[in-house]
Amino acid sequence: MTENYSVLMSVYHKEKPEYFRAAIESILNQTVKTNDFVIVCDGPLNEGLDNVITEVVTANPGLFNIYRMTENKGLAIALNNGILQCKNQIIARMDSDDISRNDRMEKQLKAMKEHDADIVSSNLIEFDGDVSNTTLTRQVPESHKDIVAFAKKRTPFNHPAVMYRKSAVEDSGFYDDYRFFEDYNLWVAMLMKGHKGYNVQENLLYMRAGQDMYKRRGGLGYIKCIFRFNNHLRKIGFISFGAFLKGIFVRIVVSIIPNGLRKTIYSKALRK
Repeated sequence: MTENYSVLMSVYHKEKPEYFRAAIESILNQTVKTNDFVIVCDGPLNEGLDNVITEVVTANPGLFNIYRMTENKGLAIALNNGILQCKNQIIARMDSDDISRNDRMEKQLKAMKEHDADIVSSNLIEFDGDVSNTTLTRQVPESHKDIVAFAKKRTPFNHPAVMYRKSAVEDSGFYDDYRFFEDYNLWVAMLMKGHKGYNVQENLLYMRAGQDMYKRRGGLGYIKCIFRFNNHLRKIGFISFGAFLKGIFVRIVVSIIPNGLRKTIYSKALRK
């Protein structure tokens, strides 16, 4: 018998209602259904988003748990609140503007059981505008051993496609407020606690991307976040001082180059 799972989604006022609706529908259309769909409203929403919530809650009695925060606190706090709301041990993350393949949950639940994993993700496909306009594929290593090695250099799981055990996240300290690196920090904490990872080698999610996403990976503010997070990894002993210097240098160079070139580097060198 397939174990029940919760879906955890966070949304805030700048999201587009049509993207939000499509993301929710991709979960409702899964081959293995959830019995607990938690949506965290990170601060007051716009009318369009609230209308989408009213529609889906009315159409699916008893399925949705809408948790509203009085003000925008950011992704880490929103997700931590949402995790506490989830009633199942297995939690599937879902962003409010992406599209899950309809067998994503089925594949990941099977992988979690077969590999005795505490966290499972997959490869994904980025798209711009319409889901048919795909741009590149994000590939991540499959085995736990390769995941640990990969994590020394880059995030080893695609966060939008992650499924994890609630107890493992709680044991690892939940999400912490490392801007741009909230997910990466949690993965490192989980791996250092001995929790096992696995990545399905299929593209189980379509991730909405575009020029704005790569713009956020540049500028002085992003460089400061890079330094803070990588210095944290060094302090907790996850990476060496040499790896810290190398990682900082590479990321700073990528952060200061023009946005178009940055996107090319991500697609050719960093994403495969």
